Amino acid sequence: MVINLRWQQSPVTLSVKPNCLTVSIEAAGGTSVYSYDYAGRLWTALVENVSYRRGLDGKMVAKWGSGEQRQRRWLQQEEALLVETQARQVIAGLVEGLAAGAVQPPVSLPAQAQRGFQAVLEFNEGRSRQDAARYLQVYRPVGILPPDQYMAVVLQATEGCSFNTCTFCTFYRDRQFRIRPVDEFLAHARAVKEFIGAGMSLRRTIFLGDANALVVPLPRLAPLMEAVHQVYDVEQLGGMYAFLDGFSAEKKSAGDYRRLAELGLKRIYVGLESGDDALLHFLKKPGRAADAVSAVRAMKEGGVPVGVIVLLGAGGQAYARSHVDRTVRALNEMHLDMDDLVYFSELVTDEGMEYSRQAYQAQLKPLTAIERLAQGEAIETRLRFSAGGGVPHISRYDVREFVY
Repeated sequence: MVINLRWQQSPVTLSVKPNCLTVSIEAAGGTSVYSYDYAGRLWTALVENVSYRRGLDGKMVAKWGSGEQRQRRWLQQEEALLVETQARQVIAGLVEGLAAGAVQPPVSLPAQAQRGFQAVLEFNEGRSRQDAARYLQVYRPVGILPPDQYMAVVLQATEGCSFNTCTFCTFYRDRQFRIRPVDEFLAHARAVKEFIGAGMSLRRTIFLGDANALVVPLPRLAPLMEAVHQVYDVEQLGGMYAFLDGFSAEKKSAGDYRRLAELGLKRIYVGLESGDDALLHFLKKPGRAADAVSAVRAMKEGGVPVGVIVLLGAGGQAYARSHVDRTVRALNEMHLDMDDLVYFSELVTDEGMEYSRQAYQAQLKPLTAIERLAQGEAIETRLRFSAGGGVPHISRYDVREFVY
C-alpha cells in the first residue's frame, strides 16, 4: 500500500509493503528516505545525498557519489547510532503529526503500518545496542555473501573455510574450518530465527555458510539441510543457496547435486577467480581451472544453477592477457545459461594481505580501476552462449559494500 500526503509543507510517501516500511520525504534540500524492517531496525536511509545501510550486527556503511567518484566509509558505532536516532526522531515527528491530524489529507493508517511505526519508535539506542550484542551471540562473523544474497537468512552450517589459502582473502583467517553437528546447527537455526524476529519479512532466501559449506560430504550435509526445514519454510523463503569452491566440488557427482536440489538448494556460487592455472597457483587457489569447469557442469547436470565469480585485476599487468584469454575459455566451457549468474569482482587489497606482499616481491604492476573495468568488458564481450539456453545475468560485485 502506498499513501501520499503532506506534512510540514513537504510531500510524504508512506510505502507499507509486506516486507518493510518505507517513508520518503521531499524537501528543498533533497529527498530523505527511511526504510525499516518490521522489528523496527533501520535497514536503509538516504539523507542529504548520502545513503546508509545498517547490518544486523549494527554496523553501518555510508556511501555517496557515483561512478569513479563513488565514496564509502564505515561509521563508528556512535556515528551509526546517531544516524539511527536522527531517523527515528523524524519518524516520531511524523507519527505525532498523523495522530494530531496535522497531515493532509487526514489518513487512517492500516494495522501493519501502525505496528511498523510502533516497532521503529521502540527500537531506541538501548535496543539497538542490545540487538548488536545479540547478533554476536548468534553468529560468528559473516565474511562475505554474493550480492544477490545480501538479504538472505544466513545459517552457519560450517565455520571458516575448508582450505583457507587464497592470498587475496582474509575473511576466515581467524578460525579453523569446522562442520557443526546437527543438534548444534539446529539450535543455531532457531536462535537466528528468534533474533531476526519480525524482520524475517525482509529476508528473501536462506544462505548456508560459511565459505565452501557444500564441501561437507553428502551423508553429513543432507541432515544439516533437513534441519533447516524443521525451522523454516524453505520454499516460501525462496530456497537455499551456498558457496562451493569448484576445486573440491569434483568430489560430488551430478546425482549428488540432484539430491541437494531435492533438499531445496537453488544455486551454488563458485569462486573461479581465473581460468589461468598459473595465476590460480600464484593466488594459492587449490586445483586447476578445468576442475571448476567440470564441477560447474556436474552442478548444472544435477539441476542446480550456478553463480560464477571472476576476480578482476588479479595478477596485475603480468597476468592480464592470460587471465582474460583463459577465463573466457573456462566460462565458455561451463555451458552457462539464463538461470546462471556471472559476477566480476574487483581485486581489493590492503597492506596486511598476503597477496600484497607477494605481488610486491614479484614486482607486479597493478591494474588501475579503469583497466580492471576494461578487463571485465574484455571477458564479457568474448563470452558465447547457446541460443536455446539464453544468456546468464552478468554484473559487478564490490566486496567493500558488503553488509549483512
